[in-house]
Amino acid sequence: MSATPALHRIPRLYHAGPLTAGGEAPLEAPQVHYLKNVMRLNAGDAVRLFNGRDGEWLCEIAELKKKAGTARCFEKLAEPSPPPDIDYLFAPLKSARMDFVAQKATEMGARRLRPVITQHTVVRKVNRQKLLANAIEAAEQCNLVFVPEVLEAEPLGKVLREWDDARRIIYCDEAAPIADPIEALRQVEPGPLAVLIGPEGGFSVEEREMLRRLPFVHAIRIGPRIMRADTAGVAALALVQAVLGDWRAAG
Repeated sequence: MSATPALHRIPRLYHAGPLTAGGEAPLEAPQVHYLKNVMRLNAGDAVRLFNGRDGEWLCEIAELKKKAGTARCFEKLAEPSPPPDIDYLFAPLKSARMDFVAQKATEMGARRLRPVITQHTVVRKVNRQKLLANAIEAAEQCNLVFVPEVLEAEPLGKVLREWDDARRIIYCDEAAPIADPIEALRQVEPGPLAVLIGPEGGFSVEEREMLRRLPFVHAIRIGPRIMRADTAGVAALALVQAVLGDWRAAG
């Protein structure tokens, strides 16, 4: 293998298949294009591969053809590092902002991305593979050793009817009874969580009434300004991670 550069300079890619010492990992055509034509790498150069099961590995590029290639794993760099058990439920948005949602929710440490269709949802068709591709890209760029699961879109009512009430749902409501979101979150029992963000037009009257009746649902306020749905999601996830998630141990 050629001289290995500093780790932060080595390209980092997600690999869905197994990663084991001495094992070969096939590279997909887009990855080959990136390594060969963008990064100008060749056989013998280093690449980092990761997934949520086997961790992150330092690998050597064994072969780069026009549309196919392989890398050989030889040193484990990190164990799998799943985030706190937090689902991110969100009403689908238009294309570019949906990309933003997938990327930022991944960076903020959501373990699952769950699109939900509400009464005021405008975008009702969700490209699950595109959501996953954006989540993977965010994980690659941010040194995450996991990729969130991306579920199919479902109606909000169906999701709530089938919900496991051991997983608490936190949603944004300007009429939440406790004005301080930190104080409101401190009253939520620790355990599996979900953050629910509604559409641009907000939840309908019926949806708000349904959410307020459910004992496992908790409302929080997220400040005095009206936020767009994608911004509200980042704000809510930040609050939840700070009070109930893994930010508490970050220092």
